[in-house]
Amino acid sequence: MANGNGRDTGDGAPVSKRQRFGAAQDSPLRTPKEPHNKVTVVLGAQWGDEGKGKVVDLLAMDADIVCRCQGGNNAGHTVVVDSVEYDFHLLPSGVLNKKAVSFIGVVICFLWPLVFNFHQAVDGLQEQQREQQEGKNLGTTKKGIGPAYSSKAARNGLRICDLVSDFKVFEEKFRMLATHFQMMYRNLNVDIEAELQQLKIYAEKLRPLVTDGVYFMHKALTGPSKRILVEGANAALLDIDFGTYPFVTSSNCTVGGVCTGLGVPPSHVGRVYGVVKAYTTRVGVGAFPTEQDNETGDLLQSRGREFGVTTGRRRRCGWLDLILVRYAHMVNGFSAIALTKLDILDTLPEIKVGVAYEVDGHPLPSFPANMDVLTRVTVEYKTLPGWQCSTEAARSFDELPSQAQNYIRFIEDFLQVPVKWVGVGKSRESMIKLF
Repeated sequence: MANGNGRDTGDGAPVSKRQRFGAAQDSPLRTPKEPHNKVTVVLGAQWGDEGKGKVVDLLAMDADIVCRCQGGNNAGHTVVVDSVEYDFHLLPSGVLNKKAVSFIGVVICFLWPLVFNFHQAVDGLQEQQREQQEGKNLGTTKKGIGPAYSSKAARNGLRICDLVSDFKVFEEKFRMLATHFQMMYRNLNVDIEAELQQLKIYAEKLRPLVTDGVYFMHKALTGPSKRILVEGANAALLDIDFGTYPFVTSSNCTVGGVCTGLGVPPSHVGRVYGVVKAYTTRVGVGAFPTEQDNETGDLLQSRGREFGVTTGRRRRCGWLDLILVRYAHMVNGFSAIALTKLDILDTLPEIKVGVAYEVDGHPLPSFPANMDVLTRVTVEYKTLPGWQCSTEAARSFDELPSQAQNYIRFIEDFLQVPVKWVGVGKSRESMIKLF
């Protein structure tokens, strides 16, 4: 006989569902396990150009796998090794470690979207339209990243898996996509036949390198012990969701982009290192509260050689903005900070740091989402004494001038995040490790 809570055992005693399937503690699957391998993540904490490549290069020396997780060739990372300067745009900076597997470069994922020549052309046309209609543009790199992401969102884009599969099917989809953009932009010229001919060659070259990226990462994360390094491109304030919209890139440059870009579960994200330049720079247009459009800005620009790696554009320069960096920490949860280009401040008698915003005489409790508000903020600065001597030869924290040490400690205290590395030059050896 049975009731609503179980079934009859033959002797009239009902058996509960828990009895049938075993007690919870009997199943090893119900015991939470700490992930075997976790990824270490390096992210920009400002508007890009913080020196992420140098930090990645340093960490990649001990890595088994190095990955790029988002963006495209609109990024520009510079690494100097043995006095040789390398500029990377799409490959991870860790590719210089010949012992490490590069995930994008040596291994390519089926799922990654493709950027075509017409995407780049459309990028330029859109910038022209903005200039004509609004008198200002977004300052994109014109690498086609935005239009390619728009194809992805519109679900008519093409991916690596399309390219390396049946090329006849790919060709049909490509013609439809190209025609779609030609209908939208009458001045767009696309040599469809020539592009298809080139893409067919690319398909043959790429096919041996392409793999199931989700499965690749799953094996790496759950298999034998491996050191896995993930390099983010762009930076927190350029994130499509959390950045200074609309003057942003088209992808998620914050820690969530690691999960969505690589198929890595959140539980496998380990240490997250934020890279912060000792001052602030920005390429292109958009609000910049601590910008110094004066001799100080010119000095930072000149000493820091602040030109975009991808575009060659002159970077705008200003004081370190800790309100902005604190906001980046809120989004990313940095484990520690890599503070770069401290040596660029060597000649300054005093150094200012942005510590608070106010608008119309009222303090702002947090970083504003509205860019019209951000353009009107007044910055409250903390003025710290400069050290007015070279830090380039320093190889330990104790070798830095006391004023430089105080500058670093001030940043740590404000952010409540430890500074793990301090950069005082371009080479690997110029990255001082504090702990």
